[in-house]
Amino acid sequence: MRTLDIKGSTIAYGEDGTGETLILVHGSAGSGSQWRDLRNHLPGSYRVLTPDLYGYGLSDSWSDGGRLRLTDEAAPIAQLIEQADGPVHLVGHSYGGAVALRLAHECPDKIQSLTVIEPVAFQLLAQGGPRERALHQEIMEVAKALSRATLVGDYQDGMRTFIDYWNGAGAWARLHDHIRRDLCRRASKVILDFAATFSERTTREDLARIQIPTLVLRGTRTPGPARQVADMVATTIPGAEMQIIDGAGHMSPLSHSRQIAAAISEHLSLGETDRLLRRALTRRPANAELQAAQAS
Repeated sequence: MRTLDIKGSTIAYGEDGTGETLILVHGSAGSGSQWRDLRNHLPGSYRVLTPDLYGYGLSDSWSDGGRLRLTDEAAPIAQLIEQADGPVHLVGHSYGGAVALRLAHECPDKIQSLTVIEPVAFQLLAQGGPRERALHQEIMEVAKALSRATLVGDYQDGMRTFIDYWNGAGAWARLHDHIRRDLCRRASKVILDFAATFSERTTREDLARIQIPTLVLRGTRTPGPARQVADMVATTIPGAEMQIIDGAGHMSPLSHSRQIAAAISEHLSLGETDRLLRRALTRRPANAELQAAQAS
C-alpha cells in the first residue's frame, strides 16, 4: 500500500498496473479492497488506484474536529488526480459515487471519464418534488436509527439496520461474526458519511454543467432512494449513459462484479475522438442545461 499525507492524516491506497490512471472509490463501511474481484475483470492496460477513504481500511480516521464534508472526503482523491500523468478515469460506488460527483464539479478538466454506481447524492432528493422528498425522509430514518443505536453503544443493532436496508432483511445475520465486529467498528464513520451527503450543496443545476463522458449504473433491486438518485444523475448530466444491471442490488460491485466491470471497460474503451464527438453532441448552453434539470 502507498500513502498520502493530508493535513497530517495518512490516507492509504493500493496501486497496480501501468497506463492511464483509473481511480476506484469505494462506498461507506467498505475499503479499497472491495474492488479486488472486479479489478480481475478489468483490462490490464490501466494504472489502477484504490484509495481507502477516511476511517476505512488502512487510512486514518477523520480527526479535523469539525464536520466532515464531501469536499474534505474528496481532497485525497483530488491529490491523486493532481499527481497523475494526465486526466484520469474516475469510478465511484455509493458514497464513493457521491465523492466522485463532487470531484467532477471541482476538477472537471482533470477527469476524462466518470462512472458512478448508485451514487448516494441524497441532497438531490431533498431538492426535488414530493416523491423525492419522501425518499429523502426514508433514508434519513435509516441514518437516524444508526445514530440512535450508536449513541447508546448498540453498534450491532445500528449496523444491522444499515446492512439490512441496503442488502435485504437477514443480510446482517448471514455475515460471519468477525465481519460483523469489523463493521461495528466502522459505525461512527458511516454516520459521518450520511451527514456529509445530507449537507452537500451540489445541485442538479451544477450536474447539468458537467461535460465529462459519464456512465451511471444501478441495479433493479436497489432501494428507492439510491435508485432515484441514479436516475436523476443520469437524466441531468448531458449525454450520460444509464445501464441497469438486472437482478443487482446496491452492492453490485461485489455481487455482479463481472457485469459491472464489463460496463466500465466498455465506457473506458471510448477513444478520444469518440469522447470529443459525444461531448460536442451533448454540449448545451447553460440556460438549456438549467431548464432541462429543472424540468426532469
